[in-house]
Amino acid sequence: MAQRPSWLFRNHRLFEKNSFILLVGILVVVAIGGIIEIVPLFYLKNTIEKVEGMRPYTPLELAGQKIYVREGCHVCHSQMIRPLRDEVERYGHYSLAAESMYDHPFLWGSKRTGPDLARVGGKYSDEWQKQHLIDPRSLVPESIMPPYAFLGGRSLDLSTLKDEMSALKFEGVPYTDAMIANAADDAAAQAGGDYDYEPIKKAYAALSGRNDTIAFRDFDGEPGPPSELDALIAYLQMLGTLVDFSTYEADDLSNQR
Repeated sequence: MAQRPSWLFRNHRLFEKNSFILLVGILVVVAIGGIIEIVPLFYLKNTIEKVEGMRPYTPLELAGQKIYVREGCHVCHSQMIRPLRDEVERYGHYSLAAESMYDHPFLWGSKRTGPDLARVGGKYSDEWQKQHLIDPRSLVPESIMPPYAFLGGRSLDLSTLKDEMSALKFEGVPYTDAMIANAADDAAAQAGGDYDYEPIKKAYAALSGRNDTIAFRDFDGEPGPPSELDALIAYLQMLGTLVDFSTYEADDLSNQR
């Protein structure tokens, strides 16, 4: 016995011959689909699963990111490794959404005049990074990157760090009041200053679950207060180092994405 055609099949001419009814039908279908996709988002506090090791930038790293943006480095360097074999083999594990959860703005990028920098942290020494910023072609002859030697002669302005961190806290970055109050001293301590840095490690470890994600040293190798070069190198040396990928199975990382 043949199955009776559905109501829609039997009356499809009604929709095909009447554009107004067709439009209403389209709007109804789109509205239902939109409600199903959008409404659950109102009940989620966060759509990104936090990965162990992720933490907000330290004051010195934050200052370095601001310099990185100010000098337009993000225009030529992306910070997002796509889940494609050639990208993973060249740059490392594909980027996770959680790795950009504290970025304001995020610097994924889409243009690569230079290589992707999502995993550049620890790939080169501080001295290499310093020389590359001062005279790129002395290390990479074919580079078209402009020199940034002037950063070494500029003292880092520590007075703005509190306001910048306060603004980020308003945006949802989990800086504590103590972190904001001690921003200038923490930046100087990370750049090799004579400060007790154990409280800094403890404070950021409480957010990341790890106490080995902050490097404390004189990044530009020059004595004195932190320079803009110190901050930029500190930022570059942090990129891609917060998540310990060796502790994750491939399936787990897929679920985190």
